[in-house]
Amino acid sequence: MNEKEMILEIKRLKEEKNAIILAHNYQVPEVQDIADIVGDSLKLSQEAAKTDADVIVFAGVHFMAESAKILSPDKKVLLPVYDAGCPMADMVDAESLRLFKKENPDIPIVCYVNSSAEVKAESDICCTSSNAINIVKSIKANKILFVPDQNLGSYIAKHVPEKEIILWEGFCITHHRVRNSEVEAAKLNHPDALVLVHPECNETVVKKADFVGSTSQIIDYANKSANKKFIIGTEMGVLHKLRKENPDKKFYLISPALTCFNMKKTTLINIYNSLAFEQYEITVEEEIRQKALGSLERMLELS
Repeated sequence: MNEKEMILEIKRLKEEKNAIILAHNYQVPEVQDIADIVGDSLKLSQEAAKTDADVIVFAGVHFMAESAKILSPDKKVLLPVYDAGCPMADMVDAESLRLFKKENPDIPIVCYVNSSAEVKAESDICCTSSNAINIVKSIKANKILFVPDQNLGSYIAKHVPEKEIILWEGFCITHHRVRNSEVEAAKLNHPDALVLVHPECNETVVKKADFVGSTSQIIDYANKSANKKFIIGTEMGVLHKLRKENPDKKFYLISPALTCFNMKKTTLINIYNSLAFEQYEITVEEEIRQKALGSLERMLELS
């Protein structure tokens, strides 16, 4: 089966099974192009929950498919590549949080959405990279634990100086790799370009940015900006959408290190196999799902 035939077969299977295909912004171009919705992880899960689809095929990583299951318990959620994980999400576990809560019962836990269902279930409230500052500001406590991304946590701390943020020692291995020297070189090569970076980058990189925001915020900023050149400081997958939506603008990746190998595992054949054989189904224990849903719902109420 060639690529054209496979695309036709994916579309046929999607109709037959009343399925919806979600693709994260970091997926390869051909997977983004076959998807019904392309976006950030939580937004994808929220949009899928609004549909009458019976099956969700989530081209992303494990925690994202879990979030879809948390919000759509009656839908079958499929992750096309069973070992597409997130190293940062694996840097915090539920047992460690239970121990922290036992020792620090008065310190609320704010959990980045890039985490497992079990970790969400042990947290007081979730946040995304776009609403993290507002979520932390809204919490009455003066001290909080932020998990698992120390870089996003540090970025929040700079914007909410009235609160003490305890940082977990986790990080996105993709964004954390970007070096200050690479930003300097990119600015030297493209002096008239604006620097747009994700807060998962380290503090020295974030300081040099003209704009800091989530993946969707970076895309939105570039779409609306009158500027014609941009240096992009987030995973390279966003370049596909940026160039597609802005053919008159130029986009340069800060660093070749901005490649998430887990996100790049999913191909068209994986999407086809997922639909054809309904693999690999993601499940979440109901007790954990309810607790994790509570963390997400508290975030949505505040944001």
